[in-house]
Amino acid sequence: MRDNGRVTSATRQPVTPAAATPPRLIATDLDGTLLRDDKSVSPRTVAALAAAEEAGIEVFFVTGRPARWMDVVSDHVHGHGLAICGNGAAVVDLHGGPGEHRFVKVRELARENALDAVRLLREAAPGTVYAVEQTYGFNQEPAYPKLHMEIPDTLAPAEDLLAPDAPTADEPVLKILAYHPELDPDAFLTLARIAIGDRANVTRSSPSALLEISGPDVSKASTLALCCAERGISHEEVVAFGDMPNDVEMLTWAGRSYAMGNAHPDVIAAASGRTVANNDDGVAVVIEQLLAERP
Repeated sequence: MRDNGRVTSATRQPVTPAAATPPRLIATDLDGTLLRDDKSVSPRTVAALAAAEEAGIEVFFVTGRPARWMDVVSDHVHGHGLAICGNGAAVVDLHGGPGEHRFVKVRELARENALDAVRLLREAAPGTVYAVEQTYGFNQEPAYPKLHMEIPDTLAPAEDLLAPDAPTADEPVLKILAYHPELDPDAFLTLARIAIGDRANVTRSSPSALLEISGPDVSKASTLALCCAERGISHEEVVAFGDMPNDVEMLTWAGRSYAMGNAHPDVIAAASGRTVANNDDGVAVVIEQLLAERP
């Protein structure tokens, strides 16, 4: 999940990895990757996604977005209709359309782990403020900024929101959002990973100092691997696209992977190839090449 803003820009042509196993599944991030900066899906990209599905290649949207923000692509799901949301915390069936999605798989963050993460990060980075993302609800601390263009269901300290007797205690926690008003985003990520350790998985997808904290083994890669295993698809048969640190594990896991022209340096280092920027339809460019290579 990203708020508005670009990291870098580039327009050079894609660098394509050596020929590999024919792809059976395309896994693509949304913000900064499939979507243009205005949050639209270009006609060229719509056509490329449809062509991939027609060729028998499944397309999975794999995003940090919550399920309720998936309306931007709900018209472009084919076949299975599934998306991986919340950085791997949920697999969602989008067939019902906006507001009618169904959770197929939930990989929640245990409240005990969440409380530990909040405490440890408060100690390591005073001034951190929090929001709590659940399957259907969004709650935040009063000082948490308006980053997401939505009204929270509840305003309270994170410790109260995550308490065992909280009003929403029966609803799974998908992730915690941690924001710091002053720290450098990458420095904040490094600090948080050291402070929290193995109690949770910490990543980021925003150009601001906004972290996303999920269950210890939850990532885009681990949930995508589960979905692929259910379909008998190996990692060598997966082509993945991304632009931010929350995509690194997925790009490393996939048999072929592409960093966008506007990608974070860590993403460029993790991917096996590079394509042009999101505003230049970098995902579509590669899909067209992949389809052209098919016998």
